[in-house]
Parts: sequence; C-alpha cells; structure tokens
Amino acid sequence: MSIGLLKEAGISVPAGMVASSSEEAYAVAKEIGSKDLVVKAQVLAGGRGKGTFEGGLKGGVRIVYSPEEARDISSQMIGRKLYTKQTGEAGRICNQVFICERRYPRREYYFAITMERSYQGPVLIGSSQGGVNIEDVAAENPDAIVKEPIDIVEGIKMEQAVKVAQKMGFPPALINEAAENMIKLYNLFIKYDASMVEINPMVEDSSGIVMCMDAKINFDSNAAYRQKMVFDMQDWTQEDPRDRQAAKADLNYIGLDGTIGCLVNGAGLAMATMDIIKLHGGTPANFLDVGGGATAHQVTEAFKLITSDRKVQAILVNIFGGIMRCDVIAQGIIMAVRDLDLKIPIVVRLQGTRVDDAKALIAASPLKILACDDLDEAAKMVRLKLQPSLVAGVGQNIWTQVLIYTEEMEGTSRTPHTA
Repeated sequence: MSIGLLKEAGISVPAGMVASSSEEAYAVAKEIGSKDLVVKAQVLAGGRGKGTFEGGLKGGVRIVYSPEEARDISSQMIGRKLYTKQTGEAGRICNQVFICERRYPRREYYFAITMERSYQGPVLIGSSQGGVNIEDVAAENPDAIVKEPIDIVEGIKMEQAVKVAQKMGFPPALINEAAENMIKLYNLFIKYDASMVEINPMVEDSSGIVMCMDAKINFDSNAAYRQKMVFDMQDWTQEDPRDRQAAKADLNYIGLDGTIGCLVNGAGLAMATMDIIKLHGGTPANFLDVGGGATAHQVTEAFKLITSDRKVQAILVNIFGGIMRCDVIAQGIIMAVRDLDLKIPIVVRLQGTRVDDAKALIAASPLKILACDDLDEAAKMVRLKLQPSLVAGVGQNIWTQVLIYTEEMEGTSRTPHTA
C-alpha cells in the first residue's frame, strides 16, 4: 500500500505489484519483464530481511532471477508465518508478497517525516547512512542525523528541502530532484494525516535518478473518519485479534506479558497503575483505557478482552471519575462479572463522580468484587491474591480482606500467615 501511495503522489519508486498466490507472483514477475527481481513478504513488522519463515526459509526479502524462481520463493512465503525480532515468538502471517524490479543504488540515504513534540509539529529527518537500522546510527553517530522542523501552517519550503538534501550528501546534480521528492513526501504526509513517513533507503540509482526503494507509513487513527480509503485497507490478519475487538468497542488496548489485568480511564492513570503494580512485585497483563465516556457495554467488552488472555489471574480496576461516572463503571463491572461468570479475583478502586452510588451498587451485588479506596492498598491486594505468602510488610487488614475474599470465591478455609 505504501509504495502505491508514493507512486500516486508522483514519487519515483521501483516497478512492482502485490501478489496473493505463487501463481499470481509468477504472472506479476512476467508482466514486470525483468529477470532481476525482489520478492518482499508483506507483514506488519520490521527486520523482514533477517527473519525466518515457518518451514525454514531464511529472509523475508529475497532476490530472484526469473518468474519461475519468484513463484517458488512466493510459495514458501505465502500462508506461512514470518518470525523477526519485532514479531517475537508469535510471528506474523504472510498473506501477500510484493514483486518488484531490482534496482542498483550507487548510494543509500535515510529520510523520514514525523511529528515531533519538541518542534510542536512535523520534522524532516535525514541521514547519509541509509539501508541500515537508523536507531543504530542515532546511537553510534548522532551527528549523522539531520533534522529540519516544518511550520505546520506555512508548510514546507523548497529551500528547506534543498538544505536537508545537501546535508544528507546528495550530489549537486541531484539535490533539486531529491528536494522535490521530499516535498512530494511531505504533501503525502499531510494529505493522508500520517504520523510518520519513513523511506529507507532513498537512493541515488545507478541510472542517475533519485528513488524511494521502500516505505513505511503510519497513519493517525484519529483521522480514520476522513481517511476511509486508507483505513479500509487495514489487514487485520496482521494484528492481534484483541486489537480488532478493542477497535470495534472504541477501547484503547495494548497486550502485555503479565498476569494482572488493568482497566482504567486515561492513559496517564494507566501508566501509574502499571507502575504501582510493578512496584509491589506484580506484572501488568495489558494497558486498557476505557476513556472518559465509556458505557456499561464498553466496560463489559473491556472485561472480555482482559479475560481472553489465559495468563490473566486477577484484575485491578482503577477509575478516577471526572467526566466518567463511577456508577456507570460499577454497572459495567457487575454486568461483566455476571455475564462472563468470572472466577478470578477483581479488585476495584473507584474515586470521583458518583463514587458513593458506585460503592452502593457493588456492595448490594451478590458477586465477589473486592472494593478498595486506596490505590496502593488495591495494588497490594491484587498482588497478594496471586501469591498470598507475600505478606511481609503488608497491613493485616488488607490480608484479612484478601483471605475472606479468597474463601468466598473458592469455598476454602485457610488460616492467614503473618509476618
């Protein structure tokens, strides 16, 4: 998709097309008409070139020399997972490959446009060192990175693009051509509400032209309503199924590796909640923000998301009700626990608008939901339920509440251990 958008914007890119099967890859390769081709796995992850497919094929970017070889390599990619540093053990399924002509660069450069808080707007980023991990370049030689902020109101000026091209080291004869490509990329960045456009590498081709060999574009999800064409292209097979479920319910969700599910409202509160869980020896299983105007239905959907992760052994709800009403959250919690027949411990800390009504709803419910006013105590409480032996330094009152809750939940009888 990225290369297609660049081509539409009049930016020089290699000739190529996407294929969804090995036979289609063969037909595309024949249509391109070159015996020097590149097959690129279309997966939503970086480091494809150094990745490994299930089945043993090494590399998600392969050079081939005939349509027949393109067909053979594509058959080993399509329908199989590619594992890279970014995908981890889960891998990403490859449903398509991009077949393109192979070009021979004389020099490779790095170029990107992104939003930068310190500049309060977009910034052009360039480097003479392209075709490699830019993070390594930034760490080892920060002076090799060129930055040029753009006034979001005035837009990009030719002299700014020329200055970046010069500092990147383009030959004098190609500086204007490189600058024109940068301006076209900036216009694309603005037109499609992108948050980042990355070209790695931008090259001086052996034929003496400037080309963008590969592209990565991130789009602002807040602009989805006016960028329908772009967002309709989203391939959900490349995403965690929980991400799609969260998007449908208008929830902000990021899966993590821990055992304590977190349901909060507000990104800042989410970060603080995860921090305090870690402080007391726990590990958060997710970042789940229901936002400032969640409904009881959304809270139920949030619980479905959290409990779909089998590693989750307890849930901490931390809500500060401003615009968000605590009683609505309480209704959603009660509905979720009842409808989903949840058996894992749920510790709820509510403060703010209609908190007394929320507490009354929870108290009146026959369900096993443990309320707590203090966040620090709530974090200790949910952690203790996971490992009740960790009671050193914890107030006896908290441990007693956890013990009572455990007995009611599991129908057991225990004598609390004291430190």
